Amino acid sequence: MSLEELKPGIYAWVQPDGTWWLNNAGAVAGDDGMLVVDTCATAARTMRFLDALPERPIRWAVNTHQHGDHTYGNSLLPVTTVLIGHERMREGLRVDPIIDGCPPFWQPVPDWGPVSRRLPDLTVTSDLTVHVGGRRVEVRHPGRTAHTPGDLIAWLPEERVLFAGDLVFAGLTPLVFMGSVTGALDAIDWLAALDPEVLVPGHGPVQTGDGIARVFDDHRRYYRHVLSVAAAGMVDGLTPLAAARRADLGEFAGWADAERLVLNLHRVYADSEGRDLDLVAALADATAWLGGPMRTAV
Repeated sequence: MSLEELKPGIYAWVQPDGTWWLNNAGAVAGDDGMLVVDTCATAARTMRFLDALPERPIRWAVNTHQHGDHTYGNSLLPVTTVLIGHERMREGLRVDPIIDGCPPFWQPVPDWGPVSRRLPDLTVTSDLTVHVGGRRVEVRHPGRTAHTPGDLIAWLPEERVLFAGDLVFAGLTPLVFMGSVTGALDAIDWLAALDPEVLVPGHGPVQTGDGIARVFDDHRRYYRHVLSVAAAGMVDGLTPLAAARRADLGEFAGWADAERLVLNLHRVYADSEGRDLDLVAALADATAWLGGPMRTAV
């Protein structure tokens, strides 16, 4: 893990290899304080991140979405920090049972350490601008469900630095089972229209130059592949697990966390049938496809 200075006073906290529970976070520093983008899954990892930051009061923090790898460390932020999130992200974290103990779908089972559920103090439904010293940080919602119902990005328009959260996974399998595959596909075009110079994904290495367009195109092809596999599976009366077992991952076979295909198919099936996703069934099918618990190095 390392703190990368992207431009003066703008930082990404990158945790290789970006697989399950190993997220990226970030920070924007001004003369009068700092804004942090996300925390980490465990107390130990969050403290390493916070200890690596420059000496500035953390005045604000933004959660890009509700998942624990980006939020469980919230309680380690200073009590004076104003925590910002989408209103649906706040509700998702409020009812999240995994912070109380991770189920054995992963191996080894993560230990979060001494964290507690800390919810946003300030919620938004669309956009908000935070002024960090002389810097403008635009906190934006894609306008529809994508990775989750409550996604936010942090966009610095003058520096053209984008903290995309889990709308982007660089070089590993995207996860959309708590959102919408079609919404996530649309969100890629929304992000691309910003024309960032530096892209901090939710997982995977920071992207610059041609790498940004390449990772966006990777997502487009993957999501279309998921939709195609789901459509064929439903026509043939297959379950999401059976459709995944029949599918050829092709160019995506080398991406880490390939079992997310099963989870993403569960999402497409649920949306097509107009019902809620059965989270436990989806995770059980992912481990069945994999032949054992999902691997993590958290």
